[in-house]
Amino acid sequence: MARTIDEPSEDLVANAKRDREERRGPFGRIALFIRQVFTELSKVVRPTRRELLSYTGVVIVFVVIMMSFVYGLDFVFAAAVSWVFGAGV
Repeated sequence: MARTIDEPSEDLVANAKRDREERRGPFGRIALFIRQVFTELSKVVRPTRRELLSYTGVVIVFVVIMMSFVYGLDFVFAAAVSWVFGAGV
């Protein structure tokens, strides 16, 4: 299986060097930034609906498990504090 390494293309490097050499005003820098953002966003691989639902389910299950764990610790520590210091008011 061939391993793909994400390296910038020569065109991208040449454009970046050319852009760096040119002096730009504030609006030119903002426009350059926005163009670069759109270029990077075009490289994003979006998950399919099935993957998205799967990832969402995994996150929800993990959060529920962690909430249960924290609730259990809170209950144990509350019982220990109540035992050490008395039932309170």
